Amino acid sequence: MTGNAAEHEAAGMVAEMPGLDGAFSFSENLLQKIWLRGDFDRASLQTADGHPLRIVHPGRWNRLAGPDFREARLLLDGQPLTGDVELHLYTADWQAHAHAHDPAYADVVLHVVLFPPAAHETFTAGAQGRRLPVLALLSYLHQDLEAYAAEEAIEALAGRPVTELRALLATLPREALSDGVALHAEKRWRQKVRFAGQRITRLGWEAACHHAALEVLGYRMNRSPMLAVAAAFPLAAWRAAPDRTAAAARDAERERWQQRGVRPANRPRVRLAQYARWIAAAPDWPSRLREAWPRLQAAAASAAEQGRGDDWRVAAARRQAKLRPLREELARLTGAEAPGGGTRLDTFFCDAAFPLLAAQAEADGPGAGSAQDLWPLWRIWLPGDQPDELMACLRETGLSGGRDNPACHGVFQGLLGWLLARSPVFRTGTK
Repeated sequence: MTGNAAEHEAAGMVAEMPGLDGAFSFSENLLQKIWLRGDFDRASLQTADGHPLRIVHPGRWNRLAGPDFREARLLLDGQPLTGDVELHLYTADWQAHAHAHDPAYADVVLHVVLFPPAAHETFTAGAQGRRLPVLALLSYLHQDLEAYAAEEAIEALAGRPVTELRALLATLPREALSDGVALHAEKRWRQKVRFAGQRITRLGWEAACHHAALEVLGYRMNRSPMLAVAAAFPLAAWRAAPDRTAAAARDAERERWQQRGVRPANRPRVRLAQYARWIAAAPDWPSRLREAWPRLQAAAASAAEQGRGDDWRVAAARRQAKLRPLREELARLTGAEAPGGGTRLDTFFCDAAFPLLAAQAEADGPGAGSAQDLWPLWRIWLPGDQPDELMACLRETGLSGGRDNPACHGVFQGLLGWLLARSPVFRTGTK
């Protein structure tokens, strides 16, 4: 690692890639955060030359000159390996920065890269001719790169003052902003369905549901360890012994759970116990969710009759779709009421259940349905867990508020998409 963020960008430490809605940027700094959080499949890691690798501790994040992480503890082929870790987007960056000739990098024991190296690049040439193992993270990531980049930008947006966000929104007339929000809401829906489809392809329907549910229960502070729990403790283990599995899962990730700044209701112990109750109540909940597709299709079609384009008519569409009783029915059917309902239930429906159902319908082929079938229902659904700053912006701009135009998930996602399209974090990878 060298110098400051500007030097990083100048050194080519930001990769620009095509996304669903134009190009997006993925920075080396974001890769470092992913490594630190363990936000990838840590259970099946292999180096470029095929040796199993286990991360005991990722090391101390070094924000100064020298290797990115100090004193990492690893197991390579079952043998302890302690030393520094350097991260790059590409294997060639090591040579480009002349790290092999820099004494500061003499203790590096692992070279982590985002993109897989060429077939012949199974190791990196370290100091004094040492062969450093290479780990390419791309195939182990829980999401695709655009999702990680978007989450990074969302975190940056959530930390900005409401007055600053309001000034940005004021650059467009009300009608143009409304049109932009409607456009970006649909793009965000398609993006979520695409991510869900990738998860189903990788894991299968049941495991994809299991991973998505635990991910939602971990939002946002404990998302990564919850995904590690999902991989280490499959649904079969929860069905066999829900409470015992919850306790084992809590202990397995005890060094990674975030407690500071987490509300008591969102503590890992509480959320894991809730998932145990969920599985006890509905051990076959992924199958039950899939059975709900025709019912949700019909409700979405009813909602669509009340609003088209950017004229959503949220309150009328909710009445037409009978959203309140539908929400209760779906919660009972899937067992998702066990975690206690509230905004987290709506987050589960909008971020996990609906995109998964839409993606599965498209995978099932002609006649099964499409992602657009569920779009009218997703956009008028209750907002779920959302940053207070952005919810305030919705009210202040008049995009939501009042009896006829209550806050809804689609408007929030549309505003988020509109802001992301203008975010320097998402578009350039820098803050």
